[in-house]
Amino acid sequence: MATQTTSIRLPKELSERYSRLAEATGRTRSYYITEAMKDAIDEFEHEAELIKMVEDYRAGRLKTITLEELKESLGLAD
Repeated sequence: MATQTTSIRLPKELSERYSRLAEATGRTRSYYITEAMKDAIDEFEHEAELIKMVEDYRAGRLKTITLEELKESLGLAD
């Protein structure tokens, strides 16, 4: 996998925790920070999608259906 250097500022306590973990395990701080960021990006992207859907709904850009229309489309209508 190709990599790219990115600079970030971490609170001192968090930076020290990554340093201790790296030293204790023989892995690099970069490894652990990258793993944490990989885990978080899915959640951040999902949250951004939800926020966009709410904004689209509020602006009237999101197609909605009634409960009765949903029941009918699923074959659950009385």
